Amino acid sequence: MTEDPPEETLPEHVQRNRTAWDEWAPDYVSNGEVSWRLERGSEKWGVWDIPERDAHLLPDDVAGMDTIELGCGTAYVSAWLARRGARPVGIDNSEQQLATARRLQTEHGVEFPLVHGNAESVPYPDASFDLAISEYGASIWADPFAWIPEAARLLRPGGRLIFLVNSTTLMLCMPDEEQAATAEMLRPLRGLHRLEWSSDASVNFALPHGEWIRLLRANGFAIEALIELWPSEDAQTTFPYVTTEWARQWPSEEVWVARKEG
Repeated sequence: MTEDPPEETLPEHVQRNRTAWDEWAPDYVSNGEVSWRLERGSEKWGVWDIPERDAHLLPDDVAGMDTIELGCGTAYVSAWLARRGARPVGIDNSEQQLATARRLQTEHGVEFPLVHGNAESVPYPDASFDLAISEYGASIWADPFAWIPEAARLLRPGGRLIFLVNSTTLMLCMPDEEQAATAEMLRPLRGLHRLEWSSDASVNFALPHGEWIRLLRANGFAIEALIELWPSEDAQTTFPYVTTEWARQWPSEEVWVARKEG
């Protein structure tokens, strides 16, 4: 492994997101603590806390797999994988997020490597992993035209890529401020890629479905599933950008599942 490169050499959006997430990290400590306490079979996904028993996002058997969580935050997904017998690695752009992850590793007695770095350029050799996973990590905070090829490089033939993102529909209907999505499309689908918000200095990314398909196929992935996640009728979220009523009509979250060919 190589060390994280000097910050001034990182892409501009990576630097901006590093600053933002170091500032936001205290707001995600509580969620990390709750998620680390979830035992096998009780894991929950996304902003609606959809149970793994309903979502079925994790492979049936990860025992002995080398896994990497791209944009791991407090690394609770990696903790879930470790408890299922995997050998996880977590990488995140925010040292403050990783500080919480390290504390929780100690508290729960679950140890695995945590790397401070950019998921667009991961300091591991080619074909190091059997599974790459991202839940609102690199999947939305890294440029897909950089991190998808990097995920392909990191995976062994037959390895699986699973990533959860804001749905394309949600990104088209979300105002450029901290308000809930509307029933009206507010930005064009054509050219959807880099998104910046007036409320903060961060940068995130989204693509049309057709672009996701082209990008995944161009990097040697066979697409196995596109899963739309639906909240229950009584589900609630603390995030201001979507309401339960909206997300019961249109998917606010979707998961891509792909397998590296070869």
